[in-house]
Amino acid sequence: MSSLSGGLGGFAQITDCLYIGNSKTASDSSVIRSLNITCVINTTQDVSNTNIPTVDYMHVPVSDDPESRLCDYFDAIADKIQHVSDENGRVLLHCNAGVSRSATLCLAYLMKHRRLTLAEAHALLKSLRPIVRPNSGFWRQLIEYELKLHGKNTVSMINSPVGHIPDLYERETRGLIPL
Repeated sequence: MSSLSGGLGGFAQITDCLYIGNSKTASDSSVIRSLNITCVINTTQDVSNTNIPTVDYMHVPVSDDPESRLCDYFDAIADKIQHVSDENGRVLLHCNAGVSRSATLCLAYLMKHRRLTLAEAHALLKSLRPIVRPNSGFWRQLIEYELKLHGKNTVSMINSPVGHIPDLYERETRGLIPL
């Protein structure tokens, strides 16, 4: 593996076909080639990927804002990742830091095509890339998506000293004082 690998670095491998990362990793053609990436999904507002003729590029122009409707892309991106997987390809899903937008789309994929609950998908993703932390608006959208897919919710939004957060984060925010 490259020195960029690992949950805290430029990318992390989530499934046999799916990597999540940051913009720097996505624009490094040597990393793209070494990981045998066949599809790059860019979830930043910028189009700045390195053009490699053998790589399919997709752009999801959404800002990392709780009001952004990333949910409009959940099915299309989850299905694209699954299609690339079915063709024995590999996807690098990225946003600026690989923390919020790409993590949210990764969670949607894991729920839809790997049949994980939102809580299970988050536990898996966080174990492989500890820095993931979708914004509160994306969490609300994921909770609605889980209900649509599975007919139940395993995560809910709660009040905390730092605002509305998913209950998964309750322990780590306990005792915090709002600024």
